Amino acid sequence: MADKEEQRTKKTKNSPSCLGYPVSIFFIVVNEFCERFSYYGMKAVLVLYFKYFIGWDNDLSTTIYHTFVALCYLTPILGAIIADSWLGKFKAIVYLSIVYTIGQVIMAISAIHDITDTNRDGTPDNMTFHTAMSMLGLMLIALGTGGIKPCVAAFGGDQFEEHQEKQRSTFFSIFYLSINAGSLLSTLITPILRAQECGIYSKQSCFPLAFGVPAALMVVALIVFIAGHSMYIMESPKGNILLRVMKCIGFAIKNRFNHRSQQHPKREHWMDWAEEKYDKLLIAQVKMVLKVLFLYIPLPMFWALFDQQGSRWTLQATTMDGNFGAFIIQPDQMQVRLIYTTRFALPLRRMTVGMLLAALAFVAAALLQIQIDVSNRYLDWFCGPGSHIYIYRIAICRDENCKARKQCKPIARLLFCTDLIPSLLRANFTIVNEEGQTCHYILQLGFGSSYTVLIPSTFSFGESCTENIKAIQDIEPNGIHMAWQVIQYFLMTCGEVVFSVTGLDFSYAQAPSNMKSVLQAGWLLTVAVGNIIVLIVAEAGSLPDQWAEYVLFASLLVAVSIIFAVMAYFYTYMDPMEIEAKFMDLEPEEKKRKELGMTTKDNLAYVNNETSNNTDDKQTKI
Repeated sequence: MADKEEQRTKKTKNSPSCLGYPVSIFFIVVNEFCERFSYYGMKAVLVLYFKYFIGWDNDLSTTIYHTFVALCYLTPILGAIIADSWLGKFKAIVYLSIVYTIGQVIMAISAIHDITDTNRDGTPDNMTFHTAMSMLGLMLIALGTGGIKPCVAAFGGDQFEEHQEKQRSTFFSIFYLSINAGSLLSTLITPILRAQECGIYSKQSCFPLAFGVPAALMVVALIVFIAGHSMYIMESPKGNILLRVMKCIGFAIKNRFNHRSQQHPKREHWMDWAEEKYDKLLIAQVKMVLKVLFLYIPLPMFWALFDQQGSRWTLQATTMDGNFGAFIIQPDQMQVRLIYTTRFALPLRRMTVGMLLAALAFVAAALLQIQIDVSNRYLDWFCGPGSHIYIYRIAICRDENCKARKQCKPIARLLFCTDLIPSLLRANFTIVNEEGQTCHYILQLGFGSSYTVLIPSTFSFGESCTENIKAIQDIEPNGIHMAWQVIQYFLMTCGEVVFSVTGLDFSYAQAPSNMKSVLQAGWLLTVAVGNIIVLIVAEAGSLPDQWAEYVLFASLLVAVSIIFAVMAYFYTYMDPMEIEAKFMDLEPEEKKRKELGMTTKDNLAYVNNETSNNTDDKQTKI
């Protein structure tokens, strides 16, 4: 121990600093900014890639999207174990970032339609190749982003000495600012990139660019992080507390099963059956952890609703009139830090309020969906139910007495059913006669509208050829604007702030000193399970209308909120330090230092990291 501290001190003295801060944290902050840009930039357009490039329907696109998100929140447990028990934080971050980068590059390659477009018609001829590449890329990304999640902030905390608590706190503030900035900018920029047209033989929506830029940012993140190698303070693996907790629980269950007969006296708590192998302090800490984890059981339903912002709500937005340009903007990107200014009631009561607000957001989404379905009923008639999004139907007629499309025999019909939001809502016509004379006519199109263009029998070519051409609107444009989604996003953001931030604070306050990372692992697990719930419902697909699915999720969350409120009512708040102190009096002095020596910076940094990574999704749809 003394040698380790001496080596650490020596290296710290040799490490450059600026204004009392180690220069090494600059590389860590830049790395985090680029990584968050990479992740959320890719994720922002992912469900649209599934639907419009791969060609999956809404349900399958939603299923795969939430499967990916669930994996991203399952792999942090693996990353923490690898870093704490085997490689150490630095090597774990580097190796998993390499995997991450490869995954992003593969995603960008999978979106290049020209690779398999042998007949150059703009449509890939081997969609199996693109699908397989994208699935491989997503698996590598999930392993990479989830694996480094519990490591980066903790590694940043390692760069400070114990007397630099103020500087460490400032570092975490800057660290979270970089997370928010990276994720916010990416969710604004990558949809713009996707809306561009690119291609070698034919121009299509530029998914390769939308995925390629995040891949480039991940390459930058990796290079910057490695560049600071000589300045980092690196600690060797200490062992993972999560594994100790799991082994302790497993032994208690096994021992209780082996002594299930009546001849063995009952014990106060089932974890007391671990006393034959583990000390009472550890057992007491595990009991506190299990008490909080029990409260986590209803929480996945909140995340089941929350994470649909990137799937169902994004798909809902594609059926609305988008007046923000050729991309979808999440309306909650600038809301969170302005809303969360005061606290009210006890933490668990605030979390219940957050869950009810999320349910209310889905009620708002359902009401909006009903209006969309009414407005888009003609879309289904022309293009097929749910198969296409935008329709512009034009009939060209030569009968000047014709007043509407059904009363005339058109010489031509133009039906536009396009998958993506067009950048220009207008149609250009060129009328040509046998002598080669031309007349150019431009018709401004309304979103989702249908027109009849009347060409009179007195039509003649010349400079004023368009004066007698008339356009009759048969179907009015879709009047449901995307801005109406602000209501549901606002409610969901309010719910997330009250629920997530409060929940993380509560978990930290109720966790034993050296097991805060265990509760954070449990918190991340609730996010993963929530996404699994969504993919199960989406795959079942038994509800005929999307608004009914929204109501179903809202109803389930209300029911779960009631259950959680009852559980919270009977919960007794603990003082972990007081409980630990009672058992520490029973332990030898050396063992005390050993038990508590596993906490401090790693756990604090881990908790801070997970606070950001659970609020980065949510704060800037951060």
